[in-house]
Amino acid sequence: MAKWDNMLSMLWMLRSGRKLTAAQIADDLEISVRTVYRYIDALCASGVPVVAESGHDGGIRILDSFKEAPLFFNAVELKALVDAFKFAQGAGYPYTEELEGALKKVENGLHEEQRCDLSSQTSGVDVISPVRPPSGILLLRDLEQAAKEGRTVCIAYRKENAGQAGERKVDPYGLAYDRNEWYVVAFCHQSQAMRTFRVDRIARLEPTEARFEKPERFSASAFFRDQSKREREADGPLTVIRIAGEPDTLNAVCRHWHLRHYLTERTDREARFLLDVPTMNKYLPVYLMTFGTAIHIREPLELKRQIQETACKIAKHYDDDPD
Repeated sequence: MAKWDNMLSMLWMLRSGRKLTAAQIADDLEISVRTVYRYIDALCASGVPVVAESGHDGGIRILDSFKEAPLFFNAVELKALVDAFKFAQGAGYPYTEELEGALKKVENGLHEEQRCDLSSQTSGVDVISPVRPPSGILLLRDLEQAAKEGRTVCIAYRKENAGQAGERKVDPYGLAYDRNEWYVVAFCHQSQAMRTFRVDRIARLEPTEARFEKPERFSASAFFRDQSKREREADGPLTVIRIAGEPDTLNAVCRHWHLRHYLTERTDREARFLLDVPTMNKYLPVYLMTFGTAIHIREPLELKRQIQETACKIAKHYDDDPD
């Protein structure tokens, strides 16, 4: 067990209120008596009132006035905290300043040795992310606050490839981070249905006086999964799709915004999906062609034939090109 874990275990033992001898603590933690006394010194330096009483009824105990336990983190736990902050910062998390402040409070409560561990363990990971405008953070905060208060907001939203933003009123239910983008899941008053809106396409947001009640236990991530199922072309027969390729190429296939929900099995050299036939016929031939010869469709035969036919049509199109 790591030093800091042992110290924390020792602290909990002493907080039971019983007097313990150094030998009892050493046996329980499987460390030496000498190490026990080193830990006592470290606890005292941290402000823990540890008392060692000699004599027949003596032992080691903590004064009853002690209420707070110091924070002990091992090197991996400290690394995880700092790395989590880096990922949150890279994702454009709207409360990175507050998260950084909380992390500094943790650092201030560390021992010198722990600070050294923190510096050495966290220098090897960086998160590279797209530059996000400051307005995006404000939008995320406003949307989260509106969701918390149950307040309808008016947004100016620019659809993909649209020249101008259109105004609409929405009831924001929650935020989700997916495929390197932030989305708000909201009830749209214009379409009278649940919709997802990319936050970076919101040009303006204004709160209104109108209120709404969010469904109990609403989950933005669950909505995304359910939406993907609803977007299937039809409730037609399901078919197994087997795609072979190099690991990196299969990673790209499996990350597709729609296909990833239908992944059933994955090895280093093959990915299997279970998808309805109408959706497969409409979307997959053209999409999978973009991978060229880097992948191989093992089944179904129908999908292989469709890709062959599409490739032949493209080849013929350019064969017939007079230029």
